[in-house]
Amino acid sequence: MAKPSEEIEFSVEASQVSCTGRDSDVSDPEKSEAESDISDVDSAAEDMLWQGKDPGLDRHSSEGDPEPELQPTPSKISRLESTPKKGRGRGRERARGKGKVRRRSTSRTSPLPADGRAWCDTEVPDTTPTLPPFCSARTPGSQLIGTVDYTVLELFQQFFTNTILLTLIKNTNTYGRATYKPWVDITLKDIFSFLSVVIYMGVIKVPNLTDYWRQGRLYSFPYPKSVITGKKFLSILHALHLSSPEDDAENEKAKGTATFDRLGKIKPMYTEIRNVCRNNYHPGQHISIDERMVASKARTIFKQYLKNKPVRWGFKLFVLADSASGYTWDFFVYEGKNMQPSKKGLSYDSVVNLLNTNLLGTGYKLYVDNFYTSPALFRDLREKNISACGTIRSNVQGYPRTANNALDPKSPRGSIRWLREDSLVFVQWKDTRDVSMCSTMHTAHGKETVQRNVKDNAGQWTMIDVPIPPAIKDYNRHMGGVDLSDALIGYYEVLHKTKKWYKTLFYHFLDIAIVNSYILYKEQCKVKGNKPMHQKAFRETLVLELADAGSTKAPQQEDKSDKSTHHRLVHISDSGDKSQGRLRCRKCQSKTPVKCSTCNIPLCFLPNRDCYNEWHTQNKS
Repeated sequence: MAKPSEEIEFSVEASQVSCTGRDSDVSDPEKSEAESDISDVDSAAEDMLWQGKDPGLDRHSSEGDPEPELQPTPSKISRLESTPKKGRGRGRERARGKGKVRRRSTSRTSPLPADGRAWCDTEVPDTTPTLPPFCSARTPGSQLIGTVDYTVLELFQQFFTNTILLTLIKNTNTYGRATYKPWVDITLKDIFSFLSVVIYMGVIKVPNLTDYWRQGRLYSFPYPKSVITGKKFLSILHALHLSSPEDDAENEKAKGTATFDRLGKIKPMYTEIRNVCRNNYHPGQHISIDERMVASKARTIFKQYLKNKPVRWGFKLFVLADSASGYTWDFFVYEGKNMQPSKKGLSYDSVVNLLNTNLLGTGYKLYVDNFYTSPALFRDLREKNISACGTIRSNVQGYPRTANNALDPKSPRGSIRWLREDSLVFVQWKDTRDVSMCSTMHTAHGKETVQRNVKDNAGQWTMIDVPIPPAIKDYNRHMGGVDLSDALIGYYEVLHKTKKWYKTLFYHFLDIAIVNSYILYKEQCKVKGNKPMHQKAFRETLVLELADAGSTKAPQQEDKSDKSTHHRLVHISDSGDKSQGRLRCRKCQSKTPVKCSTCNIPLCFLPNRDCYNEWHTQNKS
């Protein structure tokens, strides 16, 4: 073991690295000595509060004799006494909590921390944990019939089932009859056509919905108008309803009570889409849990704001995904504080709610980030025969409070420190920044290395191999399941702009269904030895097959390319005087006595200035 440092500053700051940001997954460097000298907000009492103890009753209840209370150094005493008192100004830092704040000692000859432990380096061998055997409830992978060659539409209908579609049609018609007069009931074929165009809009994007049915040289898309008229598409879009209007009315009556369901407007499809996602696929041994933001600025109480996310405003979903394929196996929408989490916190409850061992099985290896990682969660998961690994914040309850032999700013790159507590191992690794990990499935160190570009003594950049803990290497390899799913959704995300929050989630459910069906398609190709198509080609195929399923074609609009034969050229004035009744030509701005009676546009019609035919050729609409 590396020899502990002779001079250790025993304080909360020295033994507790400040909390990392939600998305950083790294530990912040320790505070400087100058910052720690003037800090008046941290104390040993606060340290005990982090551990769930009472500062008054439990101060000397730890094992062994209590440590003597250290006195401030003479230099600090003089500095404190000479500092004038200031009012509650804007820049002054106030102590947290009430009562007198005991100032922390800055003595550099303090004894070891209360628990007497020290971080180990790689010279000290660690034990290899015994992992529970992998016993999944079903064979991992696609749960569809392997001998059937499913079409793209059939794969999609494994998620957007007839149950979902018929419920959608029923509720949309009910809402449409009550809201829009007159209303023509939509059919299953209409929904297929509607979904075809919605997915098409994720591949071909234009600024406004009406542009898809617009005529002219810049637009004039032939596909949307061949599937469904713009008027019918917009009528379905406006009346789209996932839940029964009667159930919505009953739910609104319960607003403000415990029985009110914030997700009532999406509940029928929300419940069904989660069930089919679990039924159609079984994840492999490596899984990950992370949150996903669905962009929205709709006015609703459970819309979230995450400062450091690419999508800052929207709905937060907690997602369990297969690490290898990115398949969304289960998820739930965060409803805000109304969810009534247990005393163990939202992060703990999110993992426990998604990890259903009755459906999954045991022996799984879970990867999470520092929002979820806690020693209490990992120990409870281990009792359920689920191993876990993740980055950890150094201020989490249960994280080792000792700074003895811990990493410091002068530690060389690749340095490893570790500390084991039964099934838990805590690991510190020095990279560009300090990284802290917690795991129940890894040994603290091994022979793994990674390449890093560093400066040598001569100032030259050199590629070297630096040691890396097995926990960090596996975390980097398997944590990205939800990120992979997000990327697949983000490439060709379907129509999304809406002021109705439940429609935003409807579009996201549609994206989940498309991406999951694409993953099943790739599994099918792998089994049959075929080369899978790209997701863009998969979506294009789905668009066409949905349009064919809505076999009742939209009424074909008149082909305006030959409309020039129906245009009639007439004189603007019926009097024989050519100087009267003349108007400016729409094309050349010269005065002309004739116009197109069909378009009601004045145009020149002369041997040397044939604006009539030129204008109609350029504007066939």
